[in-house]
Order: sequence, then C-alpha cells, then structure tokens
Amino acid sequence: MNSPDNNPERKAETFNAYVGRSRAEHDVVTASQAQAMAALLDRDPAEFRVGVALPEYWHWIYFKPIVPQSNLGIDGHPRRGTFLPPIELPRRMWAGGRLRFLQPIGIDDEIERTTEILSVKEKDGRSGKLVVLKLRHLISNASGPCVDEQQDLVYCEIPKPDQTSRQPTLPPDDIDWQETFTPNAVILFRFSALTFNGHRIHYDYPYVTQVEGYRGLVVHGPLTALLLLEAAKRHATPAPISYEYRAIGPLFNDEPITLAGRTKTDATESEIWAVGPTGAVAMQGRVGWKI
Repeated sequence: MNSPDNNPERKAETFNAYVGRSRAEHDVVTASQAQAMAALLDRDPAEFRVGVALPEYWHWIYFKPIVPQSNLGIDGHPRRGTFLPPIELPRRMWAGGRLRFLQPIGIDDEIERTTEILSVKEKDGRSGKLVVLKLRHLISNASGPCVDEQQDLVYCEIPKPDQTSRQPTLPPDDIDWQETFTPNAVILFRFSALTFNGHRIHYDYPYVTQVEGYRGLVVHGPLTALLLLEAAKRHATPAPISYEYRAIGPLFNDEPITLAGRTKTDATESEIWAVGPTGAVAMQGRVGWKI
C-alpha cells in the first residue's frame, strides 16, 4: 500500500483519476461451484446441474479475485492502487448494493463481468474520515446482460474506544415472516473459500479483535445480503426483478441473526431486515417482484 497523502486537493485529484476506469473479467458458471453454495445453505446440491438457472445473487460466487499472494495487503484484500484507488483508511466495509435481474444465468454459461468505477468521494463520518467507493458491475452471457449491479464500499478509520454508538435502527412490529440463522466459524470459512475472499476479519480472530477492533469474527456483507434474499424468496411466489440493500452495522460469528420481512398488499415489493441479537437492524433492503 502506498504511503498516506494528507493533502486533500492532491488526494481528490488522485481519486478522480480512477473514476470511469473499467475492466472486463470472464468466468464459467460451473455446476460444482453452485453445488458448493447449495451445500453451504443446506440445499440439495444435486438440484444444481447443467441447464438449470443459477439462483439470483449467486453470481457473487464467480469472478473470484485471483491475485498473487505477494499483492495482498495486511488485511488480506488485494493491495489498493492498481484497479481500485489507493485508499489508505484501514477498515473496508461492504455498505450496500442495488441490483436488477434482467434475465437468468444458466449453469454452464460463459459469463462476462464489466466493472466500472462510478465515484470515489471522501467524507467526514462519526469515526473520522471515510471514503465511499461506488462500482457498477454488468454481468452478461451469450444472450446479453443478465445482472446490472451497483455496489457501495466504505473505507474508514477504526473507531476510538470512547466513541459513542449510533442510535440503533429497529425493525417494525408488523412483519409478515421471520426466520433465524446462526452463523459459525465454519460457515464463514466456507463462504470465504467459495468467494476466494481473503479479508481477515472473517476468519482471523486475533487480527479482527486486536487490529480492526471488532468484538469477534464478522459475517460477510454479501453473505447477509444473500441470506436475506433467499429468505424473502421462500415467502414469495414471484421471481425477484430487483434488490437493494444497505448495511447499517456488523453481525458476528455465533450470534443469531433474525431475517424478517413484510410484503406490500399488491405483492410487488417486500421490505426485509437482518436483525442482530440486541434487536438492532444490521441490514435492511427491498425486493421487487415480477408480477
């Protein structure tokens, strides 16, 4: 990682130079990878064979970040300053996303993902400086675009011990359904392996507690988003056509997560929440349904 640059104008100029950059990656939707995801979710792996449509949002287990070990940073992520800008702040968080599902991706499809950096903005947050990085991913197969996704990443300083906590967001009382999911270290490890995610906050207890200051192993943001969408689909008949979600706070290993939702009376949209053991919302989102 490059040395810090505290000149705001020079830093903004550096960040702006990355806006508009794009790259294309290619992959094949292998049945074995989909079957591994199914096993993680306790679904029957035999259902996922050539010719079957890949469930919505499962495209995140493809396009693995194949980066040489020597190019990884101390946190286990690829070093910044190559495709992504050289953001020096130590904490990296998956803050949210917005997706449109345009057409199915089939198992055994050859797929392409084009990624564009939409914006890089430095802001002042409760814990100090933060940088919000917005990306757009367009995933296509031979028939054309399949998923149009925008992703928000936030980089920030490590909170000070005496920093006051934010007011918790609580879910509404009038939910239609709820389920409970309790992550454990094996689930977090397997999801990291499926996505080739080296971020140490998900498996390295000394690092996550002593360096980044969390109280335990952190549940992956995309895993929480996936669990929420999977739960919503179990309580709805139509197929999802859109999905947006926003992370509000972390969830931790061995602590139960309540997945809850309610659907509009016209059945076109559901609101969903992932709630931690204290009752505070850790992620909230909306799913649009095909009617």
